[in-house]
Amino acid sequence: MKLKDKIVFVTGASAGIGKACADMFAEEGAKLILLARRKGEIDQLAEELKSKYGTESLTFKCDVRIYDEVEAIVNHLPDEWSHIDILINNAGLARGLEKLHDGVLQNWEEMIDTNIKGLLYVSRLIMPGMVERKNGHVINIASIAGRQVYPNGNVYCASKAAVKAISEGMMIDANGSDIRVTNIDPGLVETEFAKVRFHGDDEKAATVYKGYKPLTGWDVADMALFAATRPAHVCVQDILVTPTDQASATIVHKEL
Repeated sequence: MKLKDKIVFVTGASAGIGKACADMFAEEGAKLILLARRKGEIDQLAEELKSKYGTESLTFKCDVRIYDEVEAIVNHLPDEWSHIDILINNAGLARGLEKLHDGVLQNWEEMIDTNIKGLLYVSRLIMPGMVERKNGHVINIASIAGRQVYPNGNVYCASKAAVKAISEGMMIDANGSDIRVTNIDPGLVETEFAKVRFHGDDEKAATVYKGYKPLTGWDVADMALFAATRPAHVCVQDILVTPTDQASATIVHKEL
């Protein structure tokens, strides 16, 4: 499957896995629609990709938690950009690390609204076109946390378990329409993830990645690229990828 001139829609494209996906797909000749809450970062990314690969990009400031913002973008794309070939649902986050009975409601709402509802909003707006054209690929970035609950992960783990279930539901509901769906469950990835979880505490976030070699956003983007470039009759439905030092959600070999 060649990606030359395919239109790839990436949420959460300003950093980490989303940014790496944008770069890797651009290198393969794709055209990009980039969404993020930080417009300056994706504008800069688009400029860099234009310089490196000659990539055509559209960038939009968007909070996927707000349906009207997503709808205004997807339903008003220029005609030449409206036939989206690949959707990468990457926008997501963790907030806090408390026991359930000590949970912070605002953290819960932000995770549920972004990780679950945001993914649903974007998918609901883009998938009908794929079904009508009988062509498309949805790649959902979930987490090992959706397979294995870890201490104090409660609501975050639940939100990523929901993504995995939604991916399976998409695959079943789209069966017969030639649409492919891929769920990717990364383990520990060194991005802004921990910094966001700990509300900008760099020192606390850094401890998450000490003593072993974590995955990078590029490693996960490589999985997405692999799935997207298989022949049209091949669907990679589910990928679990971890650092070699990570055996499970809670078992990580560290040398400190």
